[in-house]
Amino acid sequence: MPWQYAVMCAVGLGGVALAHPLWRVPAVPVWLRPWVREAAIVFVLYAAWRRLGAVSVMGTDDAMQRGRDLYELEQALFLPDELTLQRWTLKATWLARGANWYYIVVHVVPVGVWLVWLFARHRDVYARWRNVFALSSLLVLVLQWVPVAPPRFYPELGFVDTGALLGPRVYDDAGAGTVGQLSAMPSMHVAWAAGIGLSVFFAARSRWRWLGPAHIVGTMWAVTVTGYHWLADGIVAGGVVAIVAVVLWWWDRRRAARSGPPGPIAT
Repeated sequence: MPWQYAVMCAVGLGGVALAHPLWRVPAVPVWLRPWVREAAIVFVLYAAWRRLGAVSVMGTDDAMQRGRDLYELEQALFLPDELTLQRWTLKATWLARGANWYYIVVHVVPVGVWLVWLFARHRDVYARWRNVFALSSLLVLVLQWVPVAPPRFYPELGFVDTGALLGPRVYDDAGAGTVGQLSAMPSMHVAWAAGIGLSVFFAARSRWRWLGPAHIVGTMWAVTVTGYHWLADGIVAGGVVAIVAVVLWWWDRRRAARSGPPGPIAT
């Protein structure tokens, strides 16, 4: 959905949420109002994500050199080699193709499912994790204003574009070198997975909570072995989400301490 349509949806839903006479109609359930209001907020966030994602501050000319410098920095820090991970995965064609599908499917779709689940089942912590998701996404977008080429742009180093090799692929060759394809650092895929995964782990109380960390690990693996992101892209994205989550948790604790316990009820 283009960002302009998202803005129109947000305005429309916001108007419905603020239409007080509408909620006095007996046929309209009152419980629906928070859902409408929250949907308007989500559309605003979506529009901002789509619009800011097309911005580039430093241009794309030096993106290839930045990608190579990042790879050399990873090697200097003795981080696991993406090339080795990719070669191991390519030994099993079905696994590499599965990584391609994971990269495409398990990105946007889980966000909608997660928002509905968290709002319906854990509304007491929904606002905090929604804000963690939104603020960390904003920070990642700002960092992506400095384009960095992904590993698949370096076939001379041995990297393979698994999407082009096995399918399905996200980008075609006609768009190579554009801002969208060079927004590799940090990884928005990993940032979203970290936001969802952490909230699921801390909000849920059953054994299914471990699906949260598993989603983070699966996304890190998928974005790396497909050649769409450097390992550092995911590490930085996860760090951004963790920092935002801690800051917002601290802020909520501080605000609660300032408000203090409720005073005595006057008689």
